[in-house]
Amino acid sequence: MEQIIRSGDTVQFLPNFGAAIVTVAPTTITGSATTVTVAGPAACVDGDEKSVVLAGLPYISGSFVTPGVCTLTIQSLGADQKSMKTKIMGKPVILKGTMFTAKMQVTAPAMQPAAPSPIPDPVISGVGQGMFITTNMTVTDMG
Repeated sequence: MEQIIRSGDTVQFLPNFGAAIVTVAPTTITGSATTVTVAGPAACVDGDEKSVVLAGLPYISGSFVTPGVCTLTIQSLGADQKSMKTKIMGKPVILKGTMFTAKMQVTAPAMQPAAPSPIPDPVISGVGQGMFITTNMTVTDMG
């Protein structure tokens, strides 16, 4: 039995995105299933993960020690994070599961100090992981 994710639940990205290390902060997910609540807040369904965007985060990568800036999003849910049974509005509910795949998109590259001018990090994106943290301890999916 897996906990159903609901609006306001915490989304935690892990800091490693390949060689890049991101200074992460927790954020929340917004549920769109307003006709179905989970002990109060709206349930989250497949597609609601696209509402999770963390922008303006600093990162460094290897010798590129002057921090750059990136945005983190959920690229895809894990296989155990979509209900096989419970659907709302024709979409599977999102479950706590284990880990989702996260994407880092660079908006300003980290720099390697060098004379006469710094060298920008050539990497413009990376893949990492993250997880949901829920306070929902009562409503679970039987799938």
